[in-house]
Amino acid sequence: MNFTIEKSIEILERTPGVLDAMLRHISADWTMNNEGGETWSVYNIIGHLIHGEKTDWMPRAEIILSDKADKKFELFNRFAQFEECKGKSLTELLDQFKLLRSKNIALLRSKNITENDLQQTGIHPAFGKVSLSQLLSTWVVHDLNHIAQIARVIAHQYKAAVGPWVEYLGILQQKK
Repeated sequence: MNFTIEKSIEILERTPGVLDAMLRHISADWTMNNEGGETWSVYNIIGHLIHGEKTDWMPRAEIILSDKADKKFELFNRFAQFEECKGKSLTELLDQFKLLRSKNIALLRSKNITENDLQQTGIHPAFGKVSLSQLLSTWVVHDLNHIAQIARVIAHQYKAAVGPWVEYLGILQQKK
């Protein structure tokens, strides 16, 4: 499938609802535990998504679309959620994510992005030159990646409990 803004928004605007349906009012045993070691809990993943809404997708899109000569992106702190989310409930995080995403989608729509705009570029700290189309495509796949990660983290909580069926449950075989 070829990238389009409207097809991207179909996924981006649904992500908060998907996460809300999966996570609101479920036991903290599902959401506060991880897969062991330095892996993230569901709570951490939602915090990461919130940080991305604040500092990644639309701020970087605005850099690309700006008239500034310097189109370098700030380094994204993949671990900011550990401090930013302290003391907040998962319900608060889900509500915050929904609000931020709604604002970002409205901002994205307000840009009236053209095919020429999609080819404009910015400078990523690790990848170098990236296009707006690549950034927005990544935003969509990033959502889907973390939805799958959340499902995997939740499934992991019953890894020992499923006994021999673990062999047939691909979600429990995935690498972290």
